[in-house]
Amino acid sequence: MAKDKKVEQITDMEVDFAQWFTDVCIKAELVDYSGVKGLFILRPYGYAIWENIQRILDEKFKETGHENVSMPLLIPESLLQKEKDHVKGFAPECAWVTVGGSEELPERLSIRPTSETLFCEHWSHVVHSWRDLPCLYNQWCSVLRWEKTTRPFLRGREFLWQEGHTLHATEAEAREETLRMLEIYADTCENYLAMPVIRGNKTEKEKFAGAVNTYTIECMMHDHKALQSGTSHYFGDGFARAFDITFTDKDNTLHYPHETSWGLSTRIIGGIIMTHGDNSGLVLPPRIAPVQVIVLPIAAHKPGVAERAETLVTRLKAAGVRVKGDFSDNSPGWKFANWEMKGVPLRVELGPKDIENDQCVAVRRDNGEKIPVPLDELETRIPALLDDVQQGLFDKARRNLDEHTYPAHTLEEAKTIQAERGGFIKTMWCGDPACELEMKDKAGMSSRCIPFAQERLGDVCPVCGRPAREMVYWGVAY
Repeated sequence: MAKDKKVEQITDMEVDFAQWFTDVCIKAELVDYSGVKGLFILRPYGYAIWENIQRILDEKFKETGHENVSMPLLIPESLLQKEKDHVKGFAPECAWVTVGGSEELPERLSIRPTSETLFCEHWSHVVHSWRDLPCLYNQWCSVLRWEKTTRPFLRGREFLWQEGHTLHATEAEAREETLRMLEIYADTCENYLAMPVIRGNKTEKEKFAGAVNTYTIECMMHDHKALQSGTSHYFGDGFARAFDITFTDKDNTLHYPHETSWGLSTRIIGGIIMTHGDNSGLVLPPRIAPVQVIVLPIAAHKPGVAERAETLVTRLKAAGVRVKGDFSDNSPGWKFANWEMKGVPLRVELGPKDIENDQCVAVRRDNGEKIPVPLDELETRIPALLDDVQQGLFDKARRNLDEHTYPAHTLEEAKTIQAERGGFIKTMWCGDPACELEMKDKAGMSSRCIPFAQERLGDVCPVCGRPAREMVYWGVAY
């Protein structure tokens, strides 16, 4: 019978973090596997999380003057070849279409790994004058990158994302745009996803193919590894020169415009799971949770209980809360475990004794706290509790970041800290790529970013001992 069903257990994260992550993705019904390796099915609950993130970002993009467009799925090989650094960076991940119908194509077509070349070709046709600038475009789409090792959300061959592409008359305008969009990503992560971030500039080795500068937000996961959660790129006029995009300025002279691009993908859902999840499953920040409140009647067979619970659902829905009621015949214990697995921020219980006391009981998903809520205060107390859960999740993630970020002054010290404690290691750096490679080879860490918020931890590079130029964050990354 349905009431005897068991909620499937997940592997404890302390036992096997990777298996815990996969268990949560599958058993919380976020994704399923398809018939092609690395191509995952985003199930309704997983897609609903993405829709909420998409809604937040799309509103922010439009507030800053961006317009949505749609570019083709296929890119001719000759088009990709126009920017040599760009194609070199993406060539190993390209998937190619060589046959259309029953005919072999005269030129290979790449399934888009990213769309810079498509936007540039378009702009070469439509941009002629300073009056045509800036071009502030964004598209919501999927891209394909033929990853060798795949995992749900983190390393899918096909994934959903948004990619913004803009064109500006001057370097100053383009650089301002690049940092503005990075801040939108940072604000979204911190204030909606409850994920504190480190803002910074990627090193030359780690920057995006074809970019002059790549800026990043880096987040720390529960296992103290790093996740690159959003990037924004300043391209200069390199793409414009490669694609012969010019405009006539106000002084009647020809100039090359300056370009940016920026993107955030469904990878961020993996970040939410690994930042907030626990051994019971998902823990979702209220501002992006598909269901913010689940209402559960207790002893629903008793007169009036189910009806009063339905009234709570109606009232909360009218108050703007994303709410559902579970009126199935499963046992209360099964329902508790099921909705905990799905990460619903608040569980509201209503039983006969609660009705007698003119109250319900709210249970926080983040810490399990049970809070009696008078029914006549429902519409004010429940939104306030959701705000408390949101802040509680951010504060917990902030503590995880702060408590597992360590300074180091020598390569050996950095190596020891990473081996024993993990986390982010911050050191000074001379700027030499050879030292960056040596840190990777000997300590197993890549540079995460050169943070905007610089500290002076010393005067010398921990690898070579030469004078240091700047501080860098290092870590093991997904």
